[in-house]
Amino acid sequence: MAYKITDACVSCGACADTCPVGCISQGDDAYVIDAGSCLDCGSCCDACPTGAIVAD
Repeated sequence: MAYKITDACVSCGACADTCPVGCISQGDDAYVIDAGSCLDCGSCCDACPTGAIVAD
């Protein structure tokens, strides 16, 4: 189960800094997660200050 970043993302970058495999990058309007590379570790969820990251 990968994670996805919702519209609540404020593009702070905390999730990208926390991802152990670097599968989170800046998208057009918000950060995005490469589901194929995601380890499902949940570190991004814990780092997100707005709760914008949810299970997909």
